[in-house]
Order: sequence, then C-alpha cells, then structure tokens
Amino acid sequence: ENSTERRKPVENLHWEPLAPACRVLVSREHTFNTDTILLAHFAAPKHKERCIDLGTGCGTISLLWQANYAPRHITAVELGEQAFSQALRSVSENGYEENIEVIRGDIREIKKIIPHPTLDLAACNPPYKAVGAGLRNPDERMENARHECTCTLEDVAKAGRDVLRFGGRLCLCQRPERLADAMNVFRSYGLEPKRLRLVQQRINTAPSLFLLEVRRGGKPGLSVLPTLIIEDENGGFSAEMLEIYGNYKFGHEGGRADGRK
Repeated sequence: ENSTERRKPVENLHWEPLAPACRVLVSREHTFNTDTILLAHFAAPKHKERCIDLGTGCGTISLLWQANYAPRHITAVELGEQAFSQALRSVSENGYEENIEVIRGDIREIKKIIPHPTLDLAACNPPYKAVGAGLRNPDERMENARHECTCTLEDVAKAGRDVLRFGGRLCLCQRPERLADAMNVFRSYGLEPKRLRLVQQRINTAPSLFLLEVRRGGKPGLSVLPTLIIEDENGGFSAEMLEIYGNYKFGHEGGRADGRK
C-alpha cells in the first residue's frame, strides 16, 4: 500500500449526481470531468456484455454504464486506496453491488483479477502525460492521475489484450498528441484501431481530445466519426453535448473540473 497516500487528508468529499437515482462520491483528488462523461458514452456497453473499467478512479464510468445501459456485469479496477474507497461507497450507495464489482488492484497485473480473456468491453481514461512531460505535482495522488507513473499506454494495451475475448473492444480517451503513439502501441498488441472521434471545445479550435475504440483481432479499417463540438456559438453546450449529458444536471464549470476521474 502507498503510505504517502494514507497520510494525506481527503479534501472536499461530497456527492455529485450522475443520473436519476445515481450519484458518485467525489473529492478534490478523485473526481471526474467532461472527458469521463464522453468516454462512458463513446464506450456504451450492450445489455448482455461483460465489461471492465480499467483504473476506475471514483467509479464514474462504471456507475454511468450501470445507470444508463445495465450490462451483464462490470468489473471496476482501481489501484489507489482513496479512489477505491470512494468507488466502493458509490456502488453501495446506489445499490449496484450485484452488478458492479469494485476491486483494488493494478492493471499491470490484470491476470490476477481476470485470469482469462473472456470480456466483451474494456474502457480506460488513462493519465494524459508521459512521465517527464509537463510540470510535476507534489501530491502523489494528483501526479499519478496526470502522468503515466502507474499506467502507460502499453500497460493499457497489455491489459486489454489479456482480458478481452477475440472481437472484444477497448475504448479510451487521450490527448491528440498521443494519437500516433496509441495507434502504434495497440496494434503491436493485436488491438486494431476501428473507431476514432476527435473532440473540440468550439468549432474554430483545434481538437483537445480523441476517443478511440480498438478491437482484439480486428481487421484493418478505421472509421473516423464526425468531430464532437462541446460548445455552441453562444458558449453553452452544443445540442449533441446536451444529448450526451442526458439527465446529468450540473453547471458548465463542473464539467470542466481540473481533477481526474
């Protein structure tokens, strides 16, 4: 266990609504943002699918999946002690214990949790910066959330290969500057890029995010979806963003939270 994490106090622990009759316990260190909501929607599971949320954080993606799509089963894996605790409490609060299993574990040792490649869907909202890129954060929890200290693109690819059945799919979000890296890494692990969507804040800005689906054993052929625009010409959410958010009610500033998951 991480003794540094245990010693640090948890700041601003409170509940946030996600959907009707569904809420998530967040803190300054372990929260969620617009990227999390977009990935949960992009990676929407089918009703009978068996899913895994790699690095679930406070559990937002797993909770949204269960609230909106009710797949057969969701395994939510989280390494950090505090984030795991928040996810566990959120699952219990919503009465999802039979549907979502929260496991404290390392995706780099995913075979200890899922011994065989049997799952239909995996999702991961990984750290966006490679180690050594950008400013470092003295708070270890925040540092791990932003830099690839405990979760690299290769770690995600290995985990996806190890848990997904043939034809199973893995979805993730990342910054556009990492797109070439992601394509190369996933292909090297037998995960073929199949679906790509860029996300822009406004119509006249460069993309700030990409959403990517790769498929284990998939044939070459990438479908590039229309770019998702977050804001309309008046600075509010676009019609598509409002549709994606659905019944999730919170202010625009909440969707631009600085914290990760």
